[in-house]
Amino acid sequence: MSKQHFPSHPLLLGFDQLERLVEQTARAGTDGYPPFNIEATGKNSFRITLALAGFRDEDLSITIEKRQLLVRGQQRDPEAENRIFLHRGIAARQFQRAFALAEGVDVTDARLENGLLHIDLVRKEPEETVQTITITRS
Repeated sequence: MSKQHFPSHPLLLGFDQLERLVEQTARAGTDGYPPFNIEATGKNSFRITLALAGFRDEDLSITIEKRQLLVRGQQRDPEAENRIFLHRGIAARQFQRAFALAEGVDVTDARLENGLLHIDLVRKEPEETVQTITITRS
């Protein structure tokens, strides 16, 4: 069986990046931690909210690499090594959560409040231009 390429329609030219994006998103992992919401906050604005109980600002890293928003976290609590837990139900593991960003989507703000990390994004409206192509004679 041969691999089906996406998209496979002959009139869709130059969408190789879209195929890579779909494959990259499928490989990103779906372990469910940390839980998150994505909401529309306006016509061209969005908010990603991650539930990060127990994480501090210094435990988190937010970067954009190759049009992917990467949120990484690792709690650093030196006192936890000396504690004896009878039950440990609060997750304290490291994580990485990736979100694919379209061209023109930028992060405008990130803030941690009450155990929730809010990341605000905005999509710029593309300028509508008409381009005329000159036909040359051979």
